[in-house]
Amino acid sequence: MGQAVLDDGLRARAFRWLPLRLARVCREHVSVVVVSPLLLQWFTRLREGVVRSAGRAVGLDVHRDFCEVAVAHGGEVSSSGRVDTTPEALELFGSSLDPRDRVALEVSGGAWEVARILERHVAQVVVVSPADTGIRQARAKTDRLDARTLARLLAAGELDGVWSPDERCRVMRRRLARREQLVRARTRCKNEIHAVLVRRLVGRPPVSDVFGVKGRCWLAALELPVEESETIAACLRHIEFLDSEIAAVERHIAAAALDSPDIRRLMTIPGVNVICAATFMAAVGDIRRFADPRSLVGYLGLDPRVYQSGSAPATGGHISKQGSASTRWALVESAWIVVRQPGPQHAFYQRVRARRGHGIAIVASARKLACLFWFLLTREEDYAHQQPSLTAKKLRLLEIRAGAPTSKGKPTGVWATRQAMREGERKLAEQA
Repeated sequence: MGQAVLDDGLRARAFRWLPLRLARVCREHVSVVVVSPLLLQWFTRLREGVVRSAGRAVGLDVHRDFCEVAVAHGGEVSSSGRVDTTPEALELFGSSLDPRDRVALEVSGGAWEVARILERHVAQVVVVSPADTGIRQARAKTDRLDARTLARLLAAGELDGVWSPDERCRVMRRRLARREQLVRARTRCKNEIHAVLVRRLVGRPPVSDVFGVKGRCWLAALELPVEESETIAACLRHIEFLDSEIAAVERHIAAAALDSPDIRRLMTIPGVNVICAATFMAAVGDIRRFADPRSLVGYLGLDPRVYQSGSAPATGGHISKQGSASTRWALVESAWIVVRQPGPQHAFYQRVRARRGHGIAIVASARKLACLFWFLLTREEDYAHQQPSLTAKKLRLLEIRAGAPTSKGKPTGVWATRQAMREGERKLAEQA
């Protein structure tokens, strides 16, 4: 039996009741569909209450000085003016909202702070990626139209928020980003010194490290024009300052890494240092968010694009490059070292390199490394082909970088033993 139509034109929802015994009609226990007007009224009131409890959908287009506000309610979207992007103004704006309201805003520089302020006043704050809203491709793009689009999509339930990292991940992300900027600034200074040497036709330096002790002595002994000598001296002073700042940031990163069992577990892989492991964990957060390695690889943007149309076979292209670029960079840089170590990763790299070349093999090794990270973290196991002495050395250097006292200058008599252990572990890993 289908739905019944009442006299008032409303369509009643069918409910399946328990078997009833119908006298003088049928003596079997059968399922009879009965239309209950009382339950219909109850369901209608419940549905209306759910709609009312959803509250309004508020869209925010966040800028540095103000936020454009739009509200969607009852199928209509209206603009509600602007709010200053200050903590006080946002607190006042949040207190004016209903606790059942929902707010949507795009990812930007101050989006997470805006979300943190407003999430105490509303039912939900959805932070979305600009690539998922379609606002970039709109023919008419203004602040007011962007806010109205966000409110409309939120009211329709078509917005999927990005993952919101916890406070520990946010702090680690900021420290890693700060270190990256400092390292880039130091690299620019070093490149400027190399440019001076090239301009003045100075040959290759006789030392391996121009910025070490012997290299600085060699730079000071060069006979260069005054302006070039001033440039080198200024760059060296800047490098010394940046070295101290990088050491300070790395001290905080190392202290946080020592307290993280996941980072310590990833460091059991030969070739993976604390920067790679910390960058990966800061980008991923909780590994249980990913059901399988394929989801993790897609989140990091290391999966290849696929093109297929009609009866033609599917063809793969370059990697998608979605997600965190710094995490992909860290994985690729670590892959350069991992593939040089004996073990399964080295064999995988050699196979892919023979077929596709070095560049594709390195990216494939980085993807394989991300999958290996997933298995180690989900199974809560250390790397099976690790080199224990190398892992102990990396953890000891991590402790020293975090501020632990060193044994430098104190004879321990274990150097030869450690070297023998390293050689034995490498030979054992080559058999894997």
